[in-house]
Amino acid sequence: MLRPSLAALAGALTVFGYAPFGVALLPIGTLALLFLLWRDASTPRDAAWLGFAFGAGLFGAGISWIAIALERFGGMPAPLAILGIAGFCAYLALWPALAGYAVARMAPAGSAARLVAAIGAWTLAEWLRGFVLSGFPWLAVGHAELPGSSLAALAPLGGVFLVSLAVAAVAALVAFAVDALARSAWRAVASALAAIVALFVAGVALETVEWTAPHAAPVAVSLVQGNIPQEEKFDPELRGRAFRVYAELVASSKGRIVVLPESAFPVFASDVPRDTIEALAATMIPRDGDVLVGLFVARPPEAGETQPRIHNSVVSLGASPTQLYRKRHLVPFGETIPAKPLVGWVIERLLAIPLSDQTPGPVDQPPFAVAGERLSMNICYEDAFGDELAGWSRDATMLVNVTNDAWYGRSIAAWQHNQIAAMRAKETGRPMLRATNTGVTSVIDHDGAVRVQLPWFRRGVLETSVTGRTGQTPFMRFGNAIAVLAATLVAVLAWVLGRRRQGGDRR
Repeated sequence: MLRPSLAALAGALTVFGYAPFGVALLPIGTLALLFLLWRDASTPRDAAWLGFAFGAGLFGAGISWIAIALERFGGMPAPLAILGIAGFCAYLALWPALAGYAVARMAPAGSAARLVAAIGAWTLAEWLRGFVLSGFPWLAVGHAELPGSSLAALAPLGGVFLVSLAVAAVAALVAFAVDALARSAWRAVASALAAIVALFVAGVALETVEWTAPHAAPVAVSLVQGNIPQEEKFDPELRGRAFRVYAELVASSKGRIVVLPESAFPVFASDVPRDTIEALAATMIPRDGDVLVGLFVARPPEAGETQPRIHNSVVSLGASPTQLYRKRHLVPFGETIPAKPLVGWVIERLLAIPLSDQTPGPVDQPPFAVAGERLSMNICYEDAFGDELAGWSRDATMLVNVTNDAWYGRSIAAWQHNQIAAMRAKETGRPMLRATNTGVTSVIDHDGAVRVQLPWFRRGVLETSVTGRTGQTPFMRFGNAIAVLAATLVAVLAWVLGRRRQGGDRR
C-alpha cells in the first residue's frame, strides 16, 4: 500500500500548483514521482492502480468544492453529496489509471522507454478527459503554468494540452535525472538537465512572439460584480433587489462596454421589468455603448415537445442593435440532464438547482458587435474548453466570460476558474473580460496575465480600458490537433523503444 499511498499524496499535493497557491513548478515534481512509480510497476494493473491513486488525490483535493453546490445550494443530503463527489472523482481518476495501464503495456518495467511513454500517455489521457462524456478538462497540468512558467508560451501553438505535454516531458526528464543520479551516471544527469533548460529557454524565446496585433484604440470597459448571495439569488421575493442593484451599478459605471455576471437577472427575459430595461438603455446610449446582461430566454416548444426550451443567455442593450448569445456547452446535471429518461426523475428529486434542464444554443453564433469591438461571449465553464472557444473566437477582438462561481462558496474554485480563463486568453492572443457575481471579476491581457481584479465577495465595478486584438494563433487554426499529434508521436516512439528493449532482452 505504500506505493499507491505515495501516488495519492503526490496527486493531492499537485493542487498547490494551481491558483490560488500558484506553485507552478510543483506539478513537475509530483508527475516525476508518478512516472518513477509507473516505470517500476511490475504489471499494467499495478500501474493503473498507481494512476488511479494519483487521480483520486488530485481530484479529491482539487474539485471537492463541487459538494458545496450539491449540498449547500442544491439541497442534496450531505451523505449523498459526499457520495456523489466521490463517484465523480473516481470517474476522473480512471483517466490517469488508463494512462498508467497504457504506459506499462508500451514499454518494459525499469526502462527509460516507460518514462517516454508516460509523456504521451498522460497528455492523451488529459485530452480524452476533456471531451469524452461532455468533457471535464479542469486541472489539466498545463493550466498551472500560468503565471510564472515559460512553458505556458506553448499555449498559442497547441493550447493547454501542448503545455501539459511540456510539463510531462520535463517531469520525465526529472525522473530520468533522479534515476541517473542514484546510479552516479553523471553524463546522463547532465544530458537530462540540459534538455530541461532547453525546454524552458525555448519557452522564453516563444514569449517574444506576438501572435496577434492591436485592433484599435483602447475602449473603456466596466465589469460589474453584484455580490448577491447565492442563497438569495433565485428567491422570487428578492428579485427586485437584483434589478435595482445592477441598474444602479450600471448607472455609476463609466465604460462603453459594461458587463454584468451570468444570470445577473435570474429570470426570463420577458420577466425583466420594462423600466429596468429602459433605464439600462438610457444609461448606455449617450455613451455610444452597450451593457451585456446575463439572464434566461425561453422559446416555445417545438413539434412533439411539451416544455419550452430554456437558454442560459446574454443580451446586449444600448446603442448597438440588441444581440443575443445562448450558452452552447451546458453543465451536465447542473444545466442539462444526460440520459434524462433513465435518471432525470432521480436528479430532479435530489437536486434543487433551478433551471436544471436547459437547451444548448447553436454552435454558429457570431461575436457581439459593440463599441467598435467584436466580443466572443462564453458563459460559466464554457471557457474550460479551449479548442471550442478558439474556434468561436476567430472573428472576435475580445473574449467575454460571465459566470457565477458563488455556487462554490469561498472555495478555491473561483481562483482555479480565473486561471483557466487566463489560459484561454493566452491561447487566442486576446484579452478576456470576466464579470462574476462574487468574484473573481478580472481583466486578463492577451498574454494571459491578470492585469486587474476586484476584491472577492465585495460589490463593485471594475473600471479600466482594454485594447482588442486581431489575427489568429496556430491554436485558433488547428485546435488540439498539434498537441494530440505530438503526444501520439511520443507514445509511438516509446512503443518502438520498448519493443527494441524487449527484443534485446530476449537475445
